[in-house]
Order: sequence, then C-alpha cells, then structure tokens
Amino acid sequence: SAKLSKGKKLSGDIAFKLYDTFGFPVDLTQDALKAKGIGVDMGVFEACMEKQREQARKNWTGAGGAATEKLWFEILEQCGPTEFLGYSSEIAEGQILALIKDDKKVEQAKADDEVRIITNQTPFYGESGGQVGDSGIMLTPAGDTVEIIDTKKTLGQLWIHVGKVTKGKISAKEAVEMRVDARRRTAIRANHSATHLLHEALRRVLGDHVAQKGSLQDENRTRFDISHPKQITADELQKIEKIVNDEIRANTEVVTRVMPLDEARETGAMALFGEKYDDEVRVVSMGTKAGGANKVFSVELCGGTHARRTGDIGRLKIISEGSLSAGIRRVEAVTGARADAYEAQKDQTAKEAQNKLAAENKRLRDELKSLGGAPAAPDGDTEKENRRLEKEIGDLRRKNATQSTDQVKTIGGVKFTGRVLDGFPAKDLKPMVDDLKSKIGSGVVALIATSEGKASLVVGVTDDLTGRVSAVDLVKVGAEVLGGKGGGGRPDMAQAGGPNAAAANDAVIAIEKALAS
Repeated sequence: SAKLSKGKKLSGDIAFKLYDTFGFPVDLTQDALKAKGIGVDMGVFEACMEKQREQARKNWTGAGGAATEKLWFEILEQCGPTEFLGYSSEIAEGQILALIKDDKKVEQAKADDEVRIITNQTPFYGESGGQVGDSGIMLTPAGDTVEIIDTKKTLGQLWIHVGKVTKGKISAKEAVEMRVDARRRTAIRANHSATHLLHEALRRVLGDHVAQKGSLQDENRTRFDISHPKQITADELQKIEKIVNDEIRANTEVVTRVMPLDEARETGAMALFGEKYDDEVRVVSMGTKAGGANKVFSVELCGGTHARRTGDIGRLKIISEGSLSAGIRRVEAVTGARADAYEAQKDQTAKEAQNKLAAENKRLRDELKSLGGAPAAPDGDTEKENRRLEKEIGDLRRKNATQSTDQVKTIGGVKFTGRVLDGFPAKDLKPMVDDLKSKIGSGVVALIATSEGKASLVVGVTDDLTGRVSAVDLVKVGAEVLGGKGGGGRPDMAQAGGPNAAAANDAVIAIEKALAS
C-alpha cells in the first residue's frame, strides 16, 4: 500500500494472491487498507476466484482426458503399480519407467521440456483425499535435474510426477534420486493433521450431524467443508479453536495403523467424504483420551501424510467461515507460523485503527474548542465519542455560520444571501440552508462548501417564492460555473457540485445575476 495513495484501489489479482498463496482473507486485506483510504478491486478479485473455481471443475479426476487415460492404463499394465515410500521417506532412489511429453511416451527429454514421469517407486505424495501433491526435484547420477511441480495419482495405483527439465537431459529407464520439498511437505502434514482435529472439534461443538463434504490441505492452509444448516457463530468458532489448540498443546503422538477395512470400521474410525478404500486401510489416531475412555480424540481412515505429534502443528487459527451452498459451510484455517503471522497482522491492523481513531479524536476536540465548544471528558469508547464530537461540531458550525444575516441583500425585490464556506462538510449544507431560510423569512439562500479542490452547492428558496423562482434553475447556473453538470432537487431546495472550488465566489455571483434577470 506504500505505493498507493488515498482513494486508489489495490489490484484484485494481488488481493487474490494474498488469499490463495498466503491464506490471507480478502476482508482482512480490506480492513488493513481501509484505514489508509485505499480500497480493493473486488471485481478483479472475484474474477480470479471464479477462474480458480472453473479450473478446479476442469481438473482431471484421474490424470487427463480419454486419450490420456488410455495411456495410463497401458503404462500400469506394462509397468505395474507405483510403490509409495512417502510415509517414512522424503528422499528415495528409483527408476524412470515411462517418460511422457505432449501426451506421448518418449525416450528422452531435454532442458525446458515439460514432462510427466512414472517411476517404480516414489516418496512424492500424489494428490488425493484433499491433500495436494508433493513438489521437489529428481536428479540423475550425472546431475541432470527435473523440477517436480506437482504429483498426481491416477487409477488408484499410478503416481505421475509433473515437472520440467531444468538442467541437462533425462531418459526412460534411467535411475534417479527423488527429493521431496521437505519444508513444504512439513507444512502440508501439519495442515492435514489439523484438519482431523478440526473435524472432531466441529462435531463436538455443532453436533454429530456434521459430516465432511470436501477438503483441501496445502502448505498454506486447511479448507474444510461440512454439512451444517446455519452460520457458525463467533462464539462457536472460538470454542472450536480452543478445543483444537488444547489438543495441539497436549502434544500427543499421531499413530497410524494399517488394518482390514471391516476391523477399522469396528474401531469407530470415521471415513472421509468421497474416498474409496481398499480392503486394507490406514487408521490415523491423534489426541487425548477423554475421561479414561479408550478412544482418543480423533480416529479417521486416511491415506494422507501427517505430523508425528500434534504439537508439530504449532497452533490453529480459523480465518474464515461462510456458506458454500445450501446446508454446506466452509471453514478455512491456518497453522503454525502462518497462524502467528495472521494474528500479528490482525493486531497491527487493530493498532493502526486505534491510533487513527485517537488522532481523529484529538483533531475533533481541537476543532470543537476552536468553535467555542467545551469537549466532554473521554468516555472510553473513542469511536462513539468521535461520532458525538462530529455532531457537536456540525451543530456549532451551522450555528456560527447562520447566526448573522449581515450578508443578506435584495436583488430584484428578493432577499438573497450567498456564502462560500471553505473546508465545510457538504452534508451540513442543507440544514444550514433551512436555518437561513427561517431567519430571512422570505428569500433565496445559496451556500457553497469547498474541500480538496471540489465544491458542493445547495440553493434554497422559501415557499412563498417558489412560484417565481426555482432552486433547481439557480443551482444549475452555479454548477456550470463550478465545472459540474446539471444538478437537481425541488423548487424549494436543490443541490449540485463541481470540480472547480476556485470558482466558488464566481458561482455565487452567477446565481445573483440569474436572480436579477
């Protein structure tokens, strides 16, 4: 915002990046900039959101269209399933079994080629169960390098490494070392484990009707969709957060067991929305035991990667809650360092807002004193006090500006008073015009308020003269001099404005001439 001036707008795509990449809600961005008089281009932001939704709708459920799916079936039949090593390893060796470029198998790929790679085994997690795919690098013994930007899982058995050759060349059947981006994986694991704790906390606070309807866990945040018929209140969200953070602080071990599906169901493990399970499943348990019970806080069927202990999550902060569709709510949260950063930004925004309120309070008190008023003692609520001071100042301004009728002259048999009020709030003009109309009894009043180079004009005509003189006609004359267009209202009261405050006195003279003609 340092490069943006008051009245400008932050680009919507930057606001979207803050949300999508860093988990920073757009309403908090708006709050942070509001204090500086800067808005957010919500039209562009919403367009970016819609583009993301559209892309999500187009995303493959497996790994491509019909032609590509046929290719994956052929590769699976020829090479067999990929062995996933990522639960215990983030670095592993393997062999390239298939190299795909432009949806076709190739023997070799060179620098800058975009490729998809199938290996016999991999430590890279393939996107599934709401958890995003891993990124990292692949290296040949000669040092040739592929940047892996995503990992997909298709046909339930085949891991597809999506990447770009960044150095040298790679060949099919070549041995490679695979290194997962460990820092990113750690953040993803923390968010996925937090999702399990969040799921159970939602059920405990809102009720057993809560069921998962979708989720996303990446390195930035966890997004969780649930069945719930109404908005989750601030008090409920606070309780949910506390329950989760109590479990995080307990720092219990996250235990994963592999067992037959029927046995897992007998343990009471919750199945996740939209997941298909093999005969043998992974049961992930975490959290404390309640009241001596054997069952721990959270037990779910899950194929994702997780933190080793709940304390590794750090903390959880819910950053948004809203409606996704009828009966479906979306909760978004951040963990660890991102939760700390979110709270720090929130505190900073609140501090800046408070400082601004205090500065405005001092300015208002000084202005009230200069107008002859006596400010009351502060009552502790600065925002409420500022509203009261603004009202008192407005009343005093009007009183001071209308207590004298020395400027009244007679033009064509009609009393007229016209005044230019520098730095005067436009909203106070109409009440002042009414006051002056009452004081002169019969006549015409024209007041112009100027501020920051612009002018606001109000013309009033007492009721006994509206048959002869129209406030609408006179205000249009003044608006033209001020560089404005038109103006409108009623025969007894009309208003207009213009960008040329320097011509305010000329506008009053123009209205006098129109009244005389």
